Amino acid sequence: MTAANVRRDGMGNGPGLFRNTFWKNRASQPRAPQQTMPAPDKAISVGSITIPARALQWQFSRSQGPGGQNVNKTNTKVELRLDLQHADFLPAGIARRLRLLAGSRTTSAGEVVITSQRFREQQRNIADCLAKLSDLLAKALVPPTIRRATKPSRASQKRRLDAKRRRSETKQMRRRVAD
Repeated sequence: MTAANVRRDGMGNGPGLFRNTFWKNRASQPRAPQQTMPAPDKAISVGSITIPARALQWQFSRSQGPGGQNVNKTNTKVELRLDLQHADFLPAGIARRLRLLAGSRTTSAGEVVITSQRFREQQRNIADCLAKLSDLLAKALVPPTIRRATKPSRASQKRRLDAKRRRSETKQMRRRVAD
């Protein structure tokens, strides 16, 4: 065993001989910047609404979860942004319902942010984001039903008052008898 093979901490020799210097040099390397996906060529249609490809912004980043060492190297998490402030292709009522349905996924700037990191492959996460967006749009396309105020029928009013009277009589029977 030569002096070059002996570790300074006395842990023996092996493949991780100079582990500290390896990680120190590794940390100084710059991380890959977030990528922005070029817009796909075709638009997305849901019901009677068509979302042009230019309206969707894609970002990719490193994802959490299973994947071993590969999860630290690939940008599989997908973030889809749809700007509702400048969405002239959406009618005002549908855009308002979409903003309400998105809830906390809506930013203060009026963008709907949909993320997916369920899968290990970027393409499957893209498909998942598009499925989530199409589900939201399908729900927003359905106009809410308007509640019409109705008057209770005479028979239902009579039943309610009879039940109240019976309950009152039951409670009166529980009182003490006056001497």
